[in-house]
Order: sequence, then structure tokens, then C-alpha cells
Amino acid sequence: MADTRHVISLRDLEDSDLAWMVRRAGEIAMDPDPASRHEPLRGRVIGVYFTKTSTRTRTSFTTGALRLGADVITYGPGDLQLNTGESLEDTARVLGGMLDGLVIRTAGDPEEMRLLAEHCPAVVNAMSADEHPTQALADLATLRARFGRLDGLRLLYVGEGNNTAAALALALPRFPGAEIEFRTPKGYGLAPEVLAEAQALAGRYGSRAVERHDMDSLPAVDVVYTTRWNTTGTSKADPDWRRGFAPFQVNAEVMARCPGALFMHDLPAHRGEEVTAEVLDGPASIAFEQARFKLHSAMAVLEWCLTR
Repeated sequence: MADTRHVISLRDLEDSDLAWMVRRAGEIAMDPDPASRHEPLRGRVIGVYFTKTSTRTRTSFTTGALRLGADVITYGPGDLQLNTGESLEDTARVLGGMLDGLVIRTAGDPEEMRLLAEHCPAVVNAMSADEHPTQALADLATLRARFGRLDGLRLLYVGEGNNTAAALALALPRFPGAEIEFRTPKGYGLAPEVLAEAQALAGRYGSRAVERHDMDSLPAVDVVYTTRWNTTGTSKADPDWRRGFAPFQVNAEVMARCPGALFMHDLPAHRGEEVTAEVLDGPASIAFEQARFKLHSAMAVLEWCLTR
């Protein structure tokens, strides 16, 4: 299908495309009666292939595709003949001949998704080892709904420089005047090339992207954001890694040092590790609103890939 498009990395998206999906997610969120919405994907079949655990992302894309009128086929990690030795390219050629779109989550190399995209229409990266683009799209949509803008927003990210952090680094600096500061444990920061890309974007758009490895002198921000310390499908070589992460817990003291800031978390959360229950369940937290925006964002992504 020549008119389809992919969301594999935020690097691939034009500013106008990024802005369209964020805006469209907000429009979908404001729809008071989803049942009355037209079904632009009626007659389409979407495959949802997740090799790693998922609650929000898998549910959002499955529900979103159904609400848009599509039929959905789901595959778990042991369902495809990849497990019996079939090549990824052969699998891609078969799926591409039967599906209209494929939403895929792995903890592997995103180049595998690009190979799939050579044969499959509308491949969506629902998380790879180095980037979680649809999470960032949901986050931006949440922020836009809360603040009415993305330009000039100030975000403090606390914790591991994982795939969620990378996606934020590649997204928020595109908005003029935005500021994103990463506070990460030593040895667990953003990949150097991702930080360099974020800073290059900041120079181009008049925004700011920096990284530090301490929790001293926190900046004035609109949002404090954290994620799990152990990202899905990963492990840490250092058995004593929690010692280095302990100062980066988001607790009441951290929030008090950022007066007026909202709190975000991509979930699932481990209360008592990266965030305390007091913060996650507190009045500043919009983490569960953020989770609901994953559905709105998933629908916007599918519309952009298959109908625009």
C-alpha cells in the first residue's frame, strides 16, 4: 500500500507530522462520544506483535485499532514461526501480504523493524531497545492538553537514560523555548549520540537539553518525570546498581524542591523504588491521565500511518 507510512523512530518524522499526531491525540481525547466517531480503518487488519510484556501500549493499540474500525490479530512471543527458524525477512513478506499494519514491541534492534517495513505496510515501533517513540507522542499530547502548549515547557527527567528518556530527548527539544534536563546516575545516562542529537535539536529550535549525574540544585520546572529503574527486557551488569540509583528517587522532598511541578511516569511504577506512593498517588501526579493518553495517541498514530 503505497500511501502508508511508518513510525519507527522520531528521527524519521517531520515537525509537521509530529505536531499533527500530538494535536490529533488531543482532539480524540476531547471527543465526548467515541461511538459516534467515523471508522476510518474499517476493512483494515492490524497485527499487534509483542515479544515483551505490556499493559498500556498493547491495550491502547488494540483498543484504538478496534475503535477506528479495524480488525486486530495479536501475536505473542511464541506465536510466529520465527521461533522455529524462519527468517525475519520471510516472515515480513508473509505478514506484509496479509496485514494493513503491524504494531511491534521488542527489546531488540530497531533495524529489525526497518526490515519489516520493507515488506509490511505501516510498521509502528511500540518499543525497541533504544527508543519508545509512541510513549513520547503520548507524553507530548498529555502535556499539550494540560498546559495548552509545548513551546517553553520545562521538564526534569530523573532516572535511567532508557528508551523512554531517549524518545523525550528526540521530541521535546523540537519545540522552541522548551527545556529538558536529565538527571541520571553515572553510567546510566543517555546514549552519547542521543544526547548529542538532543542538543543539536536544541540549538536548531532555540530550546535546551542538558544532562547531569547528581540531584543538586534542581531547576525550576513545570514537570518532573521518572520511569522504572529496570526497563522491560533489560538487566544491569552491576549487582549493586540500586545504590547508585537511590539518590534519584522522586519523593516528597524532590517535589518540594520543584514547587508547582506536575509529576509524570510512563508506568508501570515500582512504588518505593523510582517513586514513592505519596508522589505517584498525590495531587501533583498526572501519571494515570498520561496512561489514558496512550489510547488517544495510539489512535492518532494509526490514523496518520493509514489514512492521512
